[in-house]
Amino acid sequence: MSVKHATRPVIALKIHCPTDLATFRLLHTGELDAIDPHCPLGRMIAIVREDGPLGHFGIYRSVIELASGWELFTPSSNARPTLGSAGRHTASPTAVLTLYIPADAEEDAVEAAVASILAEHPWEVPVIETFRTAIVTRA
Repeated sequence: MSVKHATRPVIALKIHCPTDLATFRLLHTGELDAIDPHCPLGRMIAIVREDGPLGHFGIYRSVIELASGWELFTPSSNARPTLGSAGRHTASPTAVLTLYIPADAEEDAVEAAVASILAEHPWEVPVIETFRTAIVTRA
């Protein structure tokens, strides 16, 4: 049986956000309501939940795909890392938030939302990706 489908153009926004180990454990156990709203991840989630274009899926809003992982890096001598120190290999517990923005969203609203995320991101060199893609939908 064939299911008819369509695609919806979107802008994907992927944010790598550092977490402390307690928050990292909460991610793994699914206790998301227990995350401190003032930690970096809590602030990122709050920005997505504001009234704006982030994470909109028509009748659903504030949709966030949330995963955990490790960011591995070695700061150079002129870096001022949030975690670790110059010349030392470092592993940072990290949450990865992926969300989608309607391709036809108002550009000013998208720019304001991304600027809010960037302002709250604690890394010296934030890892935030955007790319155009499409989501498969039922026709």
